[in-house]
Amino acid sequence: MDGIKAEITGEVFDGKKAEAMVKDLTASFKAGKTKPYEWRVSQLEGIVRMIMERETKIMEALQSDLAKPNMEVYLHEISLSKAACMFALKELKNWMQPEKVPSLIATFSSTAQIIPEPLGIVLVISAWNYPFALITDPLIGAVAAGNAVVLKPSEVAPSTAAFFAKFLPQYVDSSFIKVVEGAVPETTALLDQKWDKIFYTGSGKVGRIVMAAAAKHLTPVALELGGKCPVVFDSDVNLKVAVKRMAVGKWGCNNGQACIAPDYIITTKSFAPKLVDALKSTLEEFYGEDPLESADLSRIVSFSHFKRLTELLDEENIPEKIVYGGERDEKHLKIAPTVLLDVPCDSLIMKDEIFGPLLPIITVEKLEDSFELINSRPKPLVAYLFSKNKKLEEEFVQNVSAGGILINDAALHFTNPHLPFGGVGDSGIGAYHGKFSFDAFSHKKAVLSRGYATEMRIRARYPPYTYHKQILLRRIIDGSFIALFLGLFGLHRD
Repeated sequence: MDGIKAEITGEVFDGKKAEAMVKDLTASFKAGKTKPYEWRVSQLEGIVRMIMERETKIMEALQSDLAKPNMEVYLHEISLSKAACMFALKELKNWMQPEKVPSLIATFSSTAQIIPEPLGIVLVISAWNYPFALITDPLIGAVAAGNAVVLKPSEVAPSTAAFFAKFLPQYVDSSFIKVVEGAVPETTALLDQKWDKIFYTGSGKVGRIVMAAAAKHLTPVALELGGKCPVVFDSDVNLKVAVKRMAVGKWGCNNGQACIAPDYIITTKSFAPKLVDALKSTLEEFYGEDPLESADLSRIVSFSHFKRLTELLDEENIPEKIVYGGERDEKHLKIAPTVLLDVPCDSLIMKDEIFGPLLPIITVEKLEDSFELINSRPKPLVAYLFSKNKKLEEEFVQNVSAGGILINDAALHFTNPHLPFGGVGDSGIGAYHGKFSFDAFSHKKAVLSRGYATEMRIRARYPPYTYHKQILLRRIIDGSFIALFLGLFGLHRD
């Protein structure tokens, strides 16, 4: 079963097929083939070969699904996926090693360690906006941890889903790594099964559905959900550099269709005009006078998403807030980078995650007011601050709750495998990247081992619990070395 192509072949992937697939995977996993270091390495090496040998096909798929510029495909999908795989190959042996931990006086003459073991059969449900990287990254963590994996790519990016179904089995062990294409019925059939973990990337709405389905089987979940990522902009920055960094993090990340894309800016009333002018200049430099014709700007993924974004722009009193952009091309599903100033906080554009090229600016009297504004909303996946003020930076880090925080740049923290990537509250549960991906798909098994040498001497733990035994046990538990000495040599009364 190299890939289950429900839409292409016309076969129905229903609950019975899903149940049979999970049953087969479970039986195969129990045989232990995925646990050895050699199997894990062979899968990671296969993923690297696929990335290197099929780069052109990957770019073609993403061009078809999103009209994504090849440079963005390489930077954000191909190179990051390859780097993640190479990092796992380099570190895997260390990750798999048992972690020795101290023993206590109460368990004298023992060794203690934590052993990472694979969870078992895991399901990865991915998103459409980075359809290659958001499948590959959790796949790397899952196989590095020694699991069997079922991948469910997004039906909104059908070309990339077809790529995985066709090519992935040529490079990995398809008896343990499977791809299921399809839409809601196929995803529902998969969610009805019992998994050892579900990893979902997407919207909070669907995340709640995934979590409810997982709860029926007490299945642990990791949810990467996004949210409205705020940007606090100080007036003391190097304006030209700061705006370029912020702009490429917004529009250079899939034209704003990214969970870590800046969603709205908060700045002071006095600084807002300068910021708007800098944004206009930068966007014209990036995408020309007619951004709808730019080959460097991704299109909106579908008509329904295009319609949703235009409805945000067309809400009453919002068109007059547009200070740059606003152009749209329904035929080609393109919307120009759009900046809005002083939009009402109760408007539609400020309620839900935008996930597109629209960028509202909210003004406050002083930047410290932004902390309360951000914290009054659901916790974002990432919060950004552009400032040279170290005191403001410290206050921002201390007072703003978010999955992650980035100072004086946008989106770059995603590339560091030494940092956990994940949300908090409404923006997600759990984290991954680097060893955090390995940990996300591992169970940390506690192991304590004792010998028999001291058993004849330490009798106080056993009934009957006489007064003297109770005193001795209390002292041992409290860390009294004298009591331990007496217990070891039997110098106490029963």
